[in-house]
Amino acid sequence: MDASEHIMTPNYDRKRTITPTLQWVLLIFMLGNALPAIAELPPVSLTSVATGIEAPTTIQSAGDGSGRLFLVQQGGQIRILRGGILVSTPFLDIGAHISSGGERGLLGLAFPPDFASKGHFYVDYTDPQGNSVVARYGVSAANPDVADPSSETVLLRQQQPFENHNGGNIQFGPDGYLYIGFGDGGSGGDPQGNGQNRRTFLGKILRIDVESDLNAYRVPPTNPFVNDSSYLPEIWAMGVRNPWRFSFDRVTGDLWIADVGQNRAEEIDYQPAGSAGGENYGWNAVEGLQCFSQAGCDQTPYTRPILEYTHDDGNCSVTGGSVYRGTKSPGLRGTYIYADYCSGRIWGVRREGSEWVNQLLFSSGQQLTTMGEDESGEIYAGASSGVVSLINGGQALYFTPSAVTNGASFVSGLVPGSAATVFAAGVLDAAGIQPAQSLPLPVSIGNVSVTVGGKTAPLYAVANTNGIEQVNFQVPFDLTPAETTPVIVTRNSIASAAVNVPLLAYQPGIFSTNGQDAIAVFHDTNTLVTADKPAAAGDLLYFYAAGLGPVHNTPVTGAATPASPFADTTEQPAVTLNGQLCEFFFAGLAPTFAGIYQVNVRVPAGLAAGNAALVISIGGATSPTVKLPVH
Repeated sequence: MDASEHIMTPNYDRKRTITPTLQWVLLIFMLGNALPAIAELPPVSLTSVATGIEAPTTIQSAGDGSGRLFLVQQGGQIRILRGGILVSTPFLDIGAHISSGGERGLLGLAFPPDFASKGHFYVDYTDPQGNSVVARYGVSAANPDVADPSSETVLLRQQQPFENHNGGNIQFGPDGYLYIGFGDGGSGGDPQGNGQNRRTFLGKILRIDVESDLNAYRVPPTNPFVNDSSYLPEIWAMGVRNPWRFSFDRVTGDLWIADVGQNRAEEIDYQPAGSAGGENYGWNAVEGLQCFSQAGCDQTPYTRPILEYTHDDGNCSVTGGSVYRGTKSPGLRGTYIYADYCSGRIWGVRREGSEWVNQLLFSSGQQLTTMGEDESGEIYAGASSGVVSLINGGQALYFTPSAVTNGASFVSGLVPGSAATVFAAGVLDAAGIQPAQSLPLPVSIGNVSVTVGGKTAPLYAVANTNGIEQVNFQVPFDLTPAETTPVIVTRNSIASAAVNVPLLAYQPGIFSTNGQDAIAVFHDTNTLVTADKPAAAGDLLYFYAAGLGPVHNTPVTGAATPASPFADTTEQPAVTLNGQLCEFFFAGLAPTFAGIYQVNVRVPAGLAAGNAALVISIGGATSPTVKLPVH
């Protein structure tokens, strides 16, 4: 077929419906649907910000814009750190009517959403009899740095059969409800079986509504067990031994629980934001990843921790922290930071694809009792010595080879001339997308730049969406495929370490909306193929791809591909649907785009209705499968 017939050659009409600015916004959404690869975590250090905090149990911010950091002492006092200065008068002192020592004391503090206008907050403490109390206090009308100790309203009491394992952490979730962590009641090995007892708060995470009615709490109607009378309706999750500390990721809403183990292992539990609750973390049937109360137990009913660490090398008790979302240590963003009380070690854990990867960050030499965040997402650690310290991770951003990927398939590796993505912690502080505004593509956006093999790469966009940070760029055409080539990402003149990444001749990938569903377009109407409007035998389609290799009439890197002459691929690909070969018309760089390939085919006859497997192969390489609805 002569290309001049314009029947299945590159689709020129697209340039009339997508302006350059919108083109890059569209592209970022195409590129923004992958799970990020892990950032190589930087080592951390501790910088003291306060001393003399006796037995710190929790560190909180009020979210009121004041910048105050509230430091809770086990003995019953809450101290304020403002601008690096410790306020001499305690914010609250209830030491006279609590029990303290061992694992008892003032253990939790939480500020409700819109605290600035509400003027009240919540605490968890053990009373003189050793029982747990959750109570509300008001702030003095005359002084916002002082609470009114006579304003207490008790919301909940829980009898504690032993002195230890009181839990005591309280946090407001993204849903505005108060979450309360109770240990199993103490002693050792959960002798009362509270972890699996549905009719006690002990060994549970509770979720209650304390803001709708200030006279008494309510049970949220969406709690997982409200319609099952065999459970207490306040229960959100169960099977914890002594959750010391839990926290919510302020960006994603995920819940992280550090649960203290018995004698063998400590564990980190993870509940994604979309959970409806009801998880059973297994105590005391299991401890960490192994059976505890019964050898060879069936672990199927339990939600397993994402990691455990043992009591080897001086470890003894986990101290939970938070997911870092600050700006002072950009390479740590998206990392859950936690520690061990006895060894003083600090670790970070992140997801790498479908796996969780844990890394030792620092051995502090201190007994770390608690961690917490300030208003801007910086993380602090409190030690039994009375020192509260800021966790520092340096200014450089970080990423690994697996974080540098094909722009369509998100498979690790690069192809000269093609769209690519690097997932890196630290490229954009605030949520949002900063796209290129025109063609040719710029070599810097938001003071972020990328070099590949020593050559500057044009950028499509820099983005931070749902806590996933990325830079979308075009690999320079004039690079020669090699086993690896160095990639460096620079922000504000601070360069990352060079990361060596495969530079391939071919690495086909098909753009999709979600990593599964192909972005395919009916040629005649320029409308998307969807489940409601599936493709049929004989339909002429085109789809966008990355990594199809060298082309004739190579354009300038970063510039829009001209409509003529065609920049078609030097190799002809094969496209299949459910294994059937499609009639092929064109493959090459899409006109008016930069670094994006377009492939034009005809749907073969005889396909079964449903989601057909769409695959493209070229130069001996085959793309991951995506789905295309057909009927």
